[in-house]
Amino acid sequence: MFENKVAVVTGGAKGIGKAIAEEFRKAGATVCVIDLLPNDYYVGDLANQAVLENFAAKVIAGCGHVDYLVNNALPLMKGIDACTYEEFNYALQVGVTAPFYLAKLFAPHFAPGAAIVNISSSRDRMSQPQTESYTAAKGGISALTHALAVSLRGRVRVNSISPGWIDTDYTVYEGPDADQQPAGRVGNPMDIANMVLYLCSDKAGFITGENICIDGGMTHQMIYHNDFGWTLGGSL
Repeated sequence: MFENKVAVVTGGAKGIGKAIAEEFRKAGATVCVIDLLPNDYYVGDLANQAVLENFAAKVIAGCGHVDYLVNNALPLMKGIDACTYEEFNYALQVGVTAPFYLAKLFAPHFAPGAAIVNISSSRDRMSQPQTESYTAAKGGISALTHALAVSLRGRVRVNSISPGWIDTDYTVYEGPDADQQPAGRVGNPMDIANMVLYLCSDKAGFITGENICIDGGMTHQMIYHNDFGWTLGGSL
């Protein structure tokens, strides 16, 4: 399905990004990864404008075009008590600015039928305390998704995925951690990778501007004090 296609994956050296990159390779695509961690294509900081420009230039020089851009790189997670001004801006640079700028840099080079998939988070609609930098970045990329879908209409389909609890070590949980989720288990990277490849395929040709939440149903589960044995403890 993806023979002779070029897939760009940010944050593709581990976790969800690595699973996405590996699945594209298995399907026949050429994969260009950028990550702070060691990898076989490009090591660099997505918060750096020059790095983004050099990376994009390398992709185009080597591949000539881009079919799929997957913005997966992980923003910094720090909360209002500890997060500095610089750290908050850094999270937004990695989580929102870099996806925007890569889309802009690749815009003249997207092939017919191209697709962008942004990896957001279920935290774009719900939060835990002390997660402001990450949550803001994920909310930003969810909104960026539908904006890009409209601006790139007729040229590139743009969608996002909001993962819930995804265990990147493929740990199998039992008991409350699994039972609390309507799906009955914690997610793993393949739950996200499979959807990425679907959204990039021709089977998803009429889907653009959408956010698909893959969280085992957790964001649809209403929770009240004393409901199913759950109680609110401590002070906020």
